Amino acid sequence: MQVKQWTVEIYITEDDEDDRTVARAVLLNRAGTLHESAGYARRNPIDRPVPAIGDELAAGRALADLAAKLTEDAAEDVAQMAGQSRRV
Repeated sequence: MQVKQWTVEIYITEDDEDDRTVARAVLLNRAGTLHESAGYARRNPIDRPVPAIGDELAAGRALADLAAKLTEDAAEDVAQMAGQSRRV
């Protein structure tokens, strides 16, 4: 059995002036392919006592975008194997 490990790093930046949180998810696989996605959240003033809400939303959105990119890459690889490029 072969075991592979990919590590995703998530960087979260909070801007207290506009209550905005940005999460950046970065994946560099062993083949050297870099994938980067971003997710955003705007904190509702009533959420101020629980700042993790913005972190969780932004990180979740960044990871969802990263998942979509990886799925598209897989679809492109399959299409190339079949001789039909999906990219325009």
